[in-house]
Amino acid sequence: MFKVGITGQAGFVGTHLYNTLMTDPEKFKCIHFEKNYFDNEAAMDAFVSQCDVIVHLAAMNRHNDPEVIYEVNIGLVKKLIASLERTSSKAHVIMSSSSQEERDNLYGKSKKEGRELLVQWAAKNNTVFTGMIIPNVFGPFGHPYYNSVIATFCHQVANGETPQIQIDGDLKLIYVGELVEEIITRIVNSENIPIYQVPHTSEAKVSEILAKIQFYKEIYQDKGEIPVIDNTFELNLFNTYRCYMDIKNYFPVKFTQHTDNRGAFVEIIRLGVSGQVSFSTTVPGVTRGNHYHTRKIERFAVIKGTALIQLRRIGTDEVLDFYLDGNEPSYVDMPVWYTHNIKNIGEDVLYTNFWINEFYNPDDPDTYFENV
Repeated sequence: MFKVGITGQAGFVGTHLYNTLMTDPEKFKCIHFEKNYFDNEAAMDAFVSQCDVIVHLAAMNRHNDPEVIYEVNIGLVKKLIASLERTSSKAHVIMSSSSQEERDNLYGKSKKEGRELLVQWAAKNNTVFTGMIIPNVFGPFGHPYYNSVIATFCHQVANGETPQIQIDGDLKLIYVGELVEEIITRIVNSENIPIYQVPHTSEAKVSEILAKIQFYKEIYQDKGEIPVIDNTFELNLFNTYRCYMDIKNYFPVKFTQHTDNRGAFVEIIRLGVSGQVSFSTTVPGVTRGNHYHTRKIERFAVIKGTALIQLRRIGTDEVLDFYLDGNEPSYVDMPVWYTHNIKNIGEDVLYTNFWINEFYNPDDPDTYFENV
């Protein structure tokens, strides 16, 4: 078992790495970290002494004064090294650095010099260090105006704002889930690699990315249709966009019913992708689900009976409650990294239509059980 500590555990990449490691408790044990440990030597030493792997992600990306960025980032590395030395740690340290290392700015300088300090520490103590040079990262729950231009665009478009393109350059990108897999590979392999260039997995112009995000707004958010998704990058971008919508007030979405003397007709979903459609009945009082997905798109459509659908983002406490009634058929879509369930809260049998964009594969189910 690998005992892994993550500085910056509560940050964008740290949250995804922590949550992913927690899906495999037989292989990984996560050692809890809090930001204030850096200012408390006893707490920092207690943290470091428990770890056989430390992933150093804590850093400042943006500030009005570049000198502050430099001082903070170098300071964090020095505090980590001081704790490693006080505890005589032989932990494998993995540090996230940036493609800006070679650029003429203080952020890039802070990352390069911090990495070099850890290289020196590892050589002096005959232990393993991995320095990861990471391209632009995007994915669900990144902070707009801070983590990436994609986070900013998704936030602006989903909330009816008008994005502005400053420079229409080419972006070399990696999805946060792909980066997490890279980090996990480094954890497991435990190789001494002072500088490892993480390959980007996609590349696009800023204007192309914005156009796709605006397309998702028009097709999915405004019309309720699942858009055409031609590759993994588009799937990742679409799942990223969905997490910036105000789902608390967006769902449930009522279907349009077409009624006449024969009864009613409801169109459940329009699809630009393939997938699997299922149907279930649920007796009163029974709950289905209590699991989450990290890549799948899923829709629950209630067509008869009364249901409570609940969602909770992994790692948070807020539970979102959505009440659906078959007298006014409606649906809720499941964002990635939200555990969800559906309960029959009525007195009659509940009829639900499920759609998901992948056929179920028992060898790769992308289904993790956790109660809402």
